[in-house]
Amino acid sequence: MEGLSLIQKLAIFVLPMIFAITVHEAAHGWMAKRLGDKTAEMLGRVTLNPIKHIDPVGTILVPLGAYLLTGFMFGWAKPVPVNWNNLRQPKRDMGLVALAGPGANLLMALIWAMMVYAGALSLQHFEWLGVPLMLMGVAGVLINAVLMALNLMPIPPLDGGRVVYSLLPPKQAQIFSRLEAYGLFIVLIMLVTGILGFLLWPLVGLTIKILPASDLVTQLIPVILSPARS
Repeated sequence: MEGLSLIQKLAIFVLPMIFAITVHEAAHGWMAKRLGDKTAEMLGRVTLNPIKHIDPVGTILVPLGAYLLTGFMFGWAKPVPVNWNNLRQPKRDMGLVALAGPGANLLMALIWAMMVYAGALSLQHFEWLGVPLMLMGVAGVLINAVLMALNLMPIPPLDGGRVVYSLLPPKQAQIFSRLEAYGLFIVLIMLVTGILGFLLWPLVGLTIKILPASDLVTQLIPVILSPARS
């Protein structure tokens, strides 16, 4: 399959990226509501409407910048507000609220993988439809697998850090929480040095491997990540 143009790459990446970060944040709000905190619901954040979750920097500027620099989109939405004091068991429930985001990304990766499979089935008679479905599906699988793996890293304020906090004894949890002030810098340093990719890709690869149409996804990832043709 030939390389994609810039317009084609944007067309297959934009929707999966928007929904990946939107559903991720909505899942946090939904789980918080289930566990006793309705803050996100009252602010209209338990919704799949992307407008409610868009952050001008994380949802627009950073993904575009990342795409232009690396050929891959990465970003975030506005964090969903959670009042931990309203949760029935705040320390435990913090971990469950945090896990809801990566869990939503895994579910979306499964849905996008099914789209890849549907696209492959339609290739013989409807190539004009099957190819775009496959490529957008592969982008959706990759984006959600990466976001899930990234957010599961045990670094506060990432979701994995929240989970670790919820599992530690109170004294150790308080000590661990002090890392939050440096969490973003730690992630950036790991990104620049290549450590982040080294740690993430095994989990990303494993996630893709257990999904439907994994062979097709693996074959097409180089196509969607290759430099845009002029």
